[in-house]
Amino acid sequence: MTAEPLKRAPDDHQIAEKKRLALSYLSEAWEAALAEGVDPEILAHIALFRAFAGLVETYGEEAVAGLAKTLPARITAFEFSLRPSVQ
Repeated sequence: MTAEPLKRAPDDHQIAEKKRLALSYLSEAWEAALAEGVDPEILAHIALFRAFAGLVETYGEEAVAGLAKTLPARITAFEFSLRPSVQ
């Protein structure tokens, strides 16, 4: 009987690199859509729709609803701000 190799969870560095790459791809697509005349507000709404649809597909409605409940505090804590805000 041979032992199956253990599958290792990606480390923090690998996850951070994948997130950086994903943001790069999405930023390129965002800029291309803007260049084609898509309004930023429309693009943002569609991006949110697609993101939530993907999360629901992966984790289910209840889990995503729980995530959504955390968004107001995270937004006001500037977690999603690309440029730091001075107040």
